[in-house]
Amino acid sequence: MSREKYTGGVHAVRQLLDDGAVRRLFVADNKKSKNVAALVADARACHVPVETVAFYEIDMMLPGVRHQGIAALSESQEQAANWQDAVAGIDKPLILVLDSIQDPHNLGACLRSALAAGVHAVLIPNNRAADITPAVAKVACGAADVLPIYKVSNLRREVEAMQHQGIWVVGGAGEAAQTIYATDLNLPLAIIVGNEAEGIRHGLREQCDFLARIPIDAAMESLNVSVACGVMLFEARRQRLFAG
Repeated sequence: MSREKYTGGVHAVRQLLDDGAVRRLFVADNKKSKNVAALVADARACHVPVETVAFYEIDMMLPGVRHQGIAALSESQEQAANWQDAVAGIDKPLILVLDSIQDPHNLGACLRSALAAGVHAVLIPNNRAADITPAVAKVACGAADVLPIYKVSNLRREVEAMQHQGIWVVGGAGEAAQTIYATDLNLPLAIIVGNEAEGIRHGLREQCDFLARIPIDAAMESLNVSVACGVMLFEARRQRLFAG
């Protein structure tokens, strides 16, 4: 089965078009930029219907989104019912747990990095966190349509279930004794990243099998959460690639 949704913005639409997920393209009648023209040309070359509409019509498709006068009606496959099914049969699954990320741009950037790093499932809490909105989807550049993302009511319970399945859990923490480069991430692994202000909540932090930090220069206190998320994910990917 599949589901349909609207996505706006040049980069997000480009990613969907490259993935072959666009079913119809909508372009505002007052948009003449080279980027939009290139998308229209590529869509027509792929036999994707292109429809010229008024700018306000795209506003109605994507309320509150800076869509740049372009929107795509895309189709994505229904994801597995739960994260357990999403990682079933994978020898060394890589799961991303986002603990109460509240800024939509940070959430979208984390999802974009997760897809690029080969993450198999993403968990976010039902409450006290940004939702997967069109604004998040735009920043994620198509990742929100591809990644298996699960909203859960109790992250601690899900993390405990992961550990029972033999998945190791590492939390990102600036005060951790060991760095991510001295930590074995070539394991069945869940990486937890905390929110912008408080980091990982105390209960989740206590559940982690180990904590690890990104070594940064003393001139800077911390990294943006989406940057830190990307660094941790790609260190895990690097270790897996070099391990063969």
